[in-house]
Amino acid sequence: MANQIESSQTSPMNTEQQLRWLSACYFFFFAILGVMVPYLGVFFDNRGFDAQEIGLLLAILMGTRIIAPNLWAMVADKTGMRAELIKFGAAAAAITFVSFFFKGGVLYLSISLAVYTFFWNAILAQLEVITLETLGDKANQYGKIRSFGSIGYIVLVVGAGVAIDTWGTEVLPIIGMSLFIGLLACALPLPANRVVIDKHAPVSKLKLEAATVWFLVSAMLLQMSAGPFYGFFILYLKQVGYSETAGGLFVALGVIAEIIMFMFAPRLLGRYGIKFLLVVCMLMTALRWLLVAFGADSLALLGLSQLLHAFTFGLTHAASIQFIHRQFPPSHRSKGQALYASLSFGVGGALGTWLSGVIWGDGSGSVMTWIFAASCALLAMLAVLAIPTLSSKQASVQS
Repeated sequence: MANQIESSQTSPMNTEQQLRWLSACYFFFFAILGVMVPYLGVFFDNRGFDAQEIGLLLAILMGTRIIAPNLWAMVADKTGMRAELIKFGAAAAAITFVSFFFKGGVLYLSISLAVYTFFWNAILAQLEVITLETLGDKANQYGKIRSFGSIGYIVLVVGAGVAIDTWGTEVLPIIGMSLFIGLLACALPLPANRVVIDKHAPVSKLKLEAATVWFLVSAMLLQMSAGPFYGFFILYLKQVGYSETAGGLFVALGVIAEIIMFMFAPRLLGRYGIKFLLVVCMLMTALRWLLVAFGADSLALLGLSQLLHAFTFGLTHAASIQFIHRQFPPSHRSKGQALYASLSFGVGGALGTWLSGVIWGDGSGSVMTWIFAASCALLAMLAVLAIPTLSSKQASVQS
């Protein structure tokens, strides 16, 4: 039995207003990713770090998601504070991000990354829970709200590429700080509608069913497969002969495909179910990385690989968020979203990025890095196939 219910306190902000601010928070949160994910590798490269050091630093960026989201989720589920954690996380991340304006060695940047991402990781899981609970029985509109994050990613992945081509990589900290301030400004109006904790109700224990365990294994393997993309995609395109601006446009193409997929995701989930679509997504992801490995010199094949981002992230994420939201009761929803984020983007992302740096070496192993990625995607597909038959509430999502 869940030991929490939503507060009945009335808020001066209506649902539509709250969804607009949540959309803005998604915009800035993923705009920050649009700068950090594609360009941190280039930023570190221009500061003189080698591939192994870059892989290690980016693994720290992903690795803090292993512990931090779960700690913040425990606070959220225990206190009922969710909007407050978003505000605190945005403010603390902005303050600690100042360290990026100063140059230092691997140790300095390792500490810098660990500190600011610890606070940054307080945000997304709470944002997901608040959004789904605000939507209520209109959860099928999640993709519409989340698509603002994709728009933010596109705007900054293209804009940052142009800015770096124009002013160099040291413009990245200025862009990042501006976005953190924007995120904080959009989070401040969110109402503090806390979850009311009934201390007399029995406390339900968090239990992971077999379906959840296999799902989390598949999510971790999928994010391992994305490790080369997180850390080395722009560097790989530069190796092939593309500029940062061109690389940014290719990344943006993938996010446009993701936005379009978000529009169709509710209908597809309602018709085909989560498990079948996840299998398709893993296959498309493996194909995507093979196209990058062997077709990067072809504009058409490289463009096709980016369009498959609609499956790698768009449809996969829509299905995953719905799965987690239904698999966990209200009293454990923050923990569920945090567990998903920490094992997939945290463990999976960190391992994938670190191993990519090892395989990449001096650049001679770049193609093998993408073959490694494709192999991880196929293993993720096998993990999805091992998921027991889902109950009707998880098997499909009504559109």
